[in-house]
Amino acid sequence: MSGALNGLRVLDLTSVLMGPFATQLLADMGADVIKIEPPTGDTVRGIGPMRNPGMGSNFLHVNRNKRSLVLNLKTPEGLETFFKLVETADVVVYNIRPQAMARLGIDYERLKVINFRIIYAGLYGYSEKGPYAGKPAYDDLIQGVAAIPSLMSKASGGEPRYVPLAMADRTVGLMACNAILAAVVSRYQTGVGQSVEVPMFETLTQYVLGEHMSGASYDPPLGPTGYARLLVKERRPYRTLDGYLCVLIYTDRHWEKFLELMGRAELFKEDPRFANIGARSIHINDLYAMVAQAMSTDTSQNWIERLDQADIPCMLMHDVDSLLKDPHLLAVGMLQHVEHPSEGRILEIGVPFSFSGSPGLSVQKPAPQLGEHSVQVLTEAGFDRKAIEALQMSGATNR
Repeated sequence: MSGALNGLRVLDLTSVLMGPFATQLLADMGADVIKIEPPTGDTVRGIGPMRNPGMGSNFLHVNRNKRSLVLNLKTPEGLETFFKLVETADVVVYNIRPQAMARLGIDYERLKVINFRIIYAGLYGYSEKGPYAGKPAYDDLIQGVAAIPSLMSKASGGEPRYVPLAMADRTVGLMACNAILAAVVSRYQTGVGQSVEVPMFETLTQYVLGEHMSGASYDPPLGPTGYARLLVKERRPYRTLDGYLCVLIYTDRHWEKFLELMGRAELFKEDPRFANIGARSIHINDLYAMVAQAMSTDTSQNWIERLDQADIPCMLMHDVDSLLKDPHLLAVGMLQHVEHPSEGRILEIGVPFSFSGSPGLSVQKPAPQLGEHSVQVLTEAGFDRKAIEALQMSGATNR
């Protein structure tokens, strides 16, 4: 692998989405990520659709650029093999509860004796410092406890709903990547590794309260919680004569130009609701309703031409099917057809970031089959053919 993180070796004990997304980000930047799987494989391998068993679509999109090593950590041979790998690793990442890691015998206190430079990163539901420590956590639960369905209900006027994305998993995965890299930088300064905790609840809480603490930011409070502009019912894609358009009219200049397009330029100076951003915030639902009414009178393309001319931010609303055909994404290589060794032709999601000086940010290795690299990784770790065969016979790794 080449890239900014070339030379960084990561032992990836994670499964499903949150952890694999974090480690894929590291792999995309050039880290050597060794995905350590039980003999049954990562459970998300079984989520279809799929062409071949164990190679479900969700798995393909969070495990590229990694190598797969089957290792049964519940056997003495598998555990000892893992400890051998720790000797030359930089990072160990896991996303099961710390108590389960301790039962396996893979805690930071033990690993730092083997390798004092190891960074031991745990991604799980709740900080070990609080009363929720050790509780099971999944994306839906974390969205709920972080108030996201409640906000969805306030904004829509309907029943509470989860965001239809694995929002908590991906957000925490991104935060974990940042935290791991910060620990790597710290190690350059101190020479020693450390344990890193990335809890889901606290991470999503930071996202939510950054906007919605609002008046409760002050003691005593200056008003209620909730960022009004984000919660009004009329903050939504606007229906046009032939589709939907996303428009954000935000600054004084935006509103002045938009009112000119409406033929109501006088409102900007005469209507106190447009006096400044504070006044607009108070009346934002009414103002967005005015925008919605205007959007409904013309086609999306006509509005885009007029809004672009006025330099007012706007974009067509995609659905998932049209997103796959977006000309910008295709032009920058975010969506590419590639040949997978076992799965044939697939549509791969590209790497969204780039560096001017580091080479090779690309899909260099497709998502691996279960245990595809077991022999390769074990050989690199110093196991000879006879030792590998012994591990296979014991059930510690795959044949």
